[in-house]
Amino acid sequence: METIRNNKAAETILEFNKIKEIWKGYAMTDGAKEAIEGAAPMLSESQVLARLRETTEARDMIQRSGQPPLVSLSGIREWMRLAEIGGCLTAEQLEGMERALAAVDRMKRYLEQGKIHETALAWYGDDLQSCQDLREAIGQQIRGGQVSDHASKALRACRMDIEKEERSMREKAETAIRSGKNMMTDSFSTMRNGHMCVPVKAEYRYRVKGNVIGQSSTGSTVFIEPEACARHYGALEMLRLEEENEVRRILYTLTGMVYDFREELECDIRVMEKLDLMFSRGKLSLAYGGVEPSVNTERRIVLKDGRHPLMDRAVSVPLQFRLGNAAQDGADGEAAVRGIVITGPNTGGKTVAIKTVALNCMMAQTGLHVACREADICMCSGFLCDIGDGQDMSENLSTFSSHIVNVLDILKKVDRDSLVILDELGSGTDPAEGMGIAVAILEELKKSGALFLVTTHYPEVKQYAERAEGMVNARMTFDKESLKPTYRLVIGEAGESCAFYIAGKLGMPEPMLECAARAAYGAPALPEEIRRLAAENRIRKEKTGGIQKRKIGEKGNARKKRFHRGDSVMILPDQKTGIVCEEENEKGVLRVQMPGKKIYINHKRVRLQVAASQLYPEDYDFSIIFDTVENRKLRHDMDRGKLVQGEIILEQ
Repeated sequence: METIRNNKAAETILEFNKIKEIWKGYAMTDGAKEAIEGAAPMLSESQVLARLRETTEARDMIQRSGQPPLVSLSGIREWMRLAEIGGCLTAEQLEGMERALAAVDRMKRYLEQGKIHETALAWYGDDLQSCQDLREAIGQQIRGGQVSDHASKALRACRMDIEKEERSMREKAETAIRSGKNMMTDSFSTMRNGHMCVPVKAEYRYRVKGNVIGQSSTGSTVFIEPEACARHYGALEMLRLEEENEVRRILYTLTGMVYDFREELECDIRVMEKLDLMFSRGKLSLAYGGVEPSVNTERRIVLKDGRHPLMDRAVSVPLQFRLGNAAQDGADGEAAVRGIVITGPNTGGKTVAIKTVALNCMMAQTGLHVACREADICMCSGFLCDIGDGQDMSENLSTFSSHIVNVLDILKKVDRDSLVILDELGSGTDPAEGMGIAVAILEELKKSGALFLVTTHYPEVKQYAERAEGMVNARMTFDKESLKPTYRLVIGEAGESCAFYIAGKLGMPEPMLECAARAAYGAPALPEEIRRLAAENRIRKEKTGGIQKRKIGEKGNARKKRFHRGDSVMILPDQKTGIVCEEENEKGVLRVQMPGKKIYINHKRVRLQVAASQLYPEDYDFSIIFDTVENRKLRHDMDRGKLVQGEIILEQ
């Protein structure tokens, strides 16, 4: 399968790498995740159509039959390689193999349901091998991560003998405890290093016949294996060795069966990974509400209600887009539009619009559904992009230099089957020179025959696009009432400068606007709409005596007081209590009496506890609270008209 090479930079710029990360989250097998990591746009139309059809069928099956019973299959290939080199699989590994075969069987039954609806994807189930003999053999002989007692008659008999010997050992130990009860530190036996022992007091260690196996940490207890138990221990060791040999024989036998079924298992792994990859595309499509696009080789791109798949559908503004042969609606005698120059205000959505187009095209050519209501995507030989600041400190490149380096590289690679995306063309340098460079770049792109999308702020570039053959202007719309962008793309119309309109809307006088027009365009004439706005502003100012000043004053007077003198408040985050002694000023700062001091604090850190109206009478004298005795006495004397010399009232 031939794909576009060296496309990592474009994937990152267009955020296709983020789509891949989400996509990998829907895959179960390591093989499918590796395939997703290496996924790239394909160059064969038939392969693209086949992948898109598989994605649609996978999505439809999930909607009809629920999630497919896929498992990770982790470690299966490693276990098969171990079997090939003569190793022995553990009981846990064999049990994992059995679970994988059970998943294969469930997948076969799941796909059988799709055959009812004549889904081509369902016939992949015929390639899955159940390996029923291997699965049954493992299921019968391995239980709970161990070789089952029923795996063989010899193993069952051996384990029964082991249980008998262990029971006899326990009985002998209990007999020894009962017979020497006064010499024991406890009334039950214990296992020490595989030996059945009795706990004997250290002073009686020589009165109990047997082998000393160990002692307690304090040395007060000695663990002795009675002679009667020792005789059973030897027989038990021989039985355990016999059991180990029989278990190993069974594991080797089952490992040999895995080796015998290696071709069927390898086929199952490949098919399951392929199915996992298909169903992961279907799950991803359901996640962002994708649809299968139509694919053409006629250099035509049409998106209806297009969205950026990483954006929230609830807030994303649908994109209506046409480029290529469809841009002229098949009009006879007119050249197809190959390039679109998009203009509009900053934060108006220009960059998102061009990335939405390119990302959906890249996803479609990789076999993924597109985030649109309907789409017609053309095959591209490459996605060439220059978006963002691109300033490279390590290479000592400015923003403008970085853009030029990228653009020159793009012009070397571009051909008639490329899709080129350039953001803020010619920016980062002198406007006049930047405009000239932008026009020169557009001229080269036009000669290449490629499809291209370009954003710019230069009015001369808009004029060039209007005159140039095979190129049209487009604009991002702007709400003149709210002075906010609406994020809608209109193809065929150049974006108008909103600076004069916004300035006039906000009250800039007509003489200033005319001066700005002369400086910008060398002509004093203002558009009628802007002149009308300026006249309305002048009339409004004459009627109100300075509307701007009045508005500011009104805004200041309109500030609602949140706190009043005497209010009991809490200071956050310390949660200390104080009393308001000075109401907040125009900046929202008030003064609060705290224990022993007064502080200034922003109203955002203050919470009302009890209003002053609930604490004090209406004519209450707050100087009793906030003034010192000395200050109150001085004020009282001054109010009586008494001359007070050499005294000042101190603020606390």
